[in-house]
Amino acid sequence: MKVLITGGSGRLGRSVVAGFAAAGHDVISVDRSALPAGPEFAGVQQENVDLLDGGQVRSVFGRLQPDAVIHLAAIAVPFSAPEEVILRTNTLLAYNVMGAATELGVRYIVTASSPTVLGYGAPGGWLPKRFPLDEDSTPQPWNAYALSKLIAEQVMRMFVAEGTGSSRYAAFRPCYVISPEEWQGALTQQGHTVLQRLQDPALSAPALFNYVDARDVADFLAVLLDRLDSVDNGQTFFVGAADALAAEPLATLMPRFLPGSDELAAGLTGTNPAFSIAKAERMLGWKPARSWRTELEDPWRGNLVPAAAQEEIR
Repeated sequence: MKVLITGGSGRLGRSVVAGFAAAGHDVISVDRSALPAGPEFAGVQQENVDLLDGGQVRSVFGRLQPDAVIHLAAIAVPFSAPEEVILRTNTLLAYNVMGAATELGVRYIVTASSPTVLGYGAPGGWLPKRFPLDEDSTPQPWNAYALSKLIAEQVMRMFVAEGTGSSRYAAFRPCYVISPEEWQGALTQQGHTVLQRLQDPALSAPALFNYVDARDVADFLAVLLDRLDSVDNGQTFFVGAADALAAEPLATLMPRFLPGSDELAAGLTGTNPAFSIAKAERMLGWKPARSWRTELEDPWRGNLVPAAAQEEIR
């Protein structure tokens, strides 16, 4: 397929672009920044487009005629810009990209959302009805980033409801993305290393210890495009690791950082994560292949993981 990926130069985008290119697809990266040099990006076409300009988007999409559009471009970090800028930018990006793809009859249209739509971390307090969280959990966004991602899902549903074309749509909520270089010590999105996040649970607690390897997201998207014709149109999927970014069970950790969650978290024993990926496995047959246990060469390097947790890590 000819696959157009917006935000292809981003932390997640690079792995998605590389994954589709390695699989032999004709890949187009649409981003204001160029891809880094590297053999994994050989042959990838790059386009610099102002995705906030709907006319430009329609023109470029019309010229390129992609079979699939995967929309990743966004202001990706909450509170990294004024709230109104994040809301306006991310919402308009989603509308312009999905609108142009729909208008031009692109067969497969996928947009990135976020687990933050569920509202965890709200300053006024937050508790879910149950753990693990899944696609049926009620969204309660409390900041502009989370709201913009929920609106992106609603934009997708709007085009599905319109139902005038043959396009197939899906949204996905990738957990806290860890790119390949971050397993080797590069700083994560929040400015800590993965090992530091394991050593100090307070660093991962705001995200409820969720995470996913960027390459697993690329694998998920490949499976999704392959099977999108066989599932109901307009589905949303959580995409995460099969465990938590923690060296202790969440049944022990969660009550320390989420007041009132003792009973809710009691079933999160062993390595069980707070976010369920059962829907993706059930409907698409996808499972993540990587975890921090497989990707960290030495999880005890520098004594960053407490000795008491080593048996749980094993």
